[in-house]
Amino acid sequence: MNKNLQRGRAAHPLLWTLAAIVVVAAVVGGYLVFGPHPTDFAGGKRVALADYRAEDPTGVPPEFKSASLVERGEYLARAADCMVCHTAKDGAPFAGGRAFVLPFGTLYSTNITPDVDTGIGSYTNANFLDAMHKGIGRGNTKLYPAMPYASYTYMSDADALAIMAYLFTLKPLHAPAPKNTLAFPFDQRSLMSIWSVLFNPDKRYEPNVERSAAWNRGAYLTEAMGHCGECHTPRNLAFALNNRQKFAGTVQAGWRAYNITANRGSGVGAWSDADLAHYLSLGHADGRGTASGPMGDVVDESLSHLSPSDITAMVTYLRTVPDVATSDLPEPRANPASASYAEGVAAASATRGRAVYEGACAGCHGWTGVSPVLPFATLTGTRGVNDPTATNVAQVIIHGALRHMADTSTNMPAFGDAYSDAEIASVANYVTARFGSKGSELSAAKVAKLRSED
Repeated sequence: MNKNLQRGRAAHPLLWTLAAIVVVAAVVGGYLVFGPHPTDFAGGKRVALADYRAEDPTGVPPEFKSASLVERGEYLARAADCMVCHTAKDGAPFAGGRAFVLPFGTLYSTNITPDVDTGIGSYTNANFLDAMHKGIGRGNTKLYPAMPYASYTYMSDADALAIMAYLFTLKPLHAPAPKNTLAFPFDQRSLMSIWSVLFNPDKRYEPNVERSAAWNRGAYLTEAMGHCGECHTPRNLAFALNNRQKFAGTVQAGWRAYNITANRGSGVGAWSDADLAHYLSLGHADGRGTASGPMGDVVDESLSHLSPSDITAMVTYLRTVPDVATSDLPEPRANPASASYAEGVAAASATRGRAVYEGACAGCHGWTGVSPVLPFATLTGTRGVNDPTATNVAQVIIHGALRHMADTSTNMPAFGDAYSDAEIASVANYVTARFGSKGSELSAAKVAKLRSED
């Protein structure tokens, strides 16, 4: 009996040690997986919209207040960027079929025209709200969070139903979505129920009473409608947004969504309010760059259609997002390169890149990085050429960049079919070395991978 007692006493420290390890692991795991509310950084007190006594931050801007429900819904559908994700390349608007290439397979967006069989024509108001706020589609189908319902959940019921009213005025199109090709266990939709319980708060936007009306409007547009974090915020271990690194940038669909925090070196802290407003509304800011790829689509189909007051509100909000540095992004090189700068690039590896640049690029972009043709083609100071990964530089070379702006259009041709992976890698490396802060070392294999991801 004494021996048993001694064994029991000896086991107690071990049990306490194991318990402590389990508790610490749970705390660390919880910290890594669960993050703060998107606007927790602002402090202050949030209240339910019904209890907010200042100007309502939801809905449409003042100039649209007297518009019809459908007209308001069209504006809000633009603000929520519905068309871009629900339109396949060269496909009919809103008919779905756009591919989202993920690390574990490919997802396709669905048809949101009012077709009864393949679209949302049979949806009731409650069905639509469930899809927008809870990620539950027709027939209790669990939606994947590629549909950003964890951001749309903050959208007011009235705004979501206005969008529905607009979508129901579209021509019904019979367009079944292609079959997703996801690896196990990601192909198990039932798991999305667990994901939603953990990461979808299913709460509407709560204004911050200690912030201005413009800030709250900007927060609503940025978080609930425009869901900017879905592209610009890194993901945690469970693929939910990691708001501890809010807006610090990440890679999406083979393109790099850059840091848009207040950091001066790797974010937009050095940009003026006018720079930010121009970039959001026009997709270009002199000396900063021109939007292309997915961001170009967002500007063309969403942000460029918002009122000046809404763009200003978004700038007001973005200015308050805390400074987060992105370690691999140096501060952009602002001064134009000298005509002889290319000679400083590693000569052996630069020869092919220089030849490609001379034949396909110099005519529009110039040898100093300042375009002799139009400001949209200026390379100096842009984030893309100051990114040592050269991800977006390579993507623009592959796919080109057709942009429609208020008073002009730009058409950077696609060279993906004209040049090999090795040639594209070499010219991307040449461009970042000549005009950027640090030259890239992009490989042909990486270019091939980028082609497959977009």
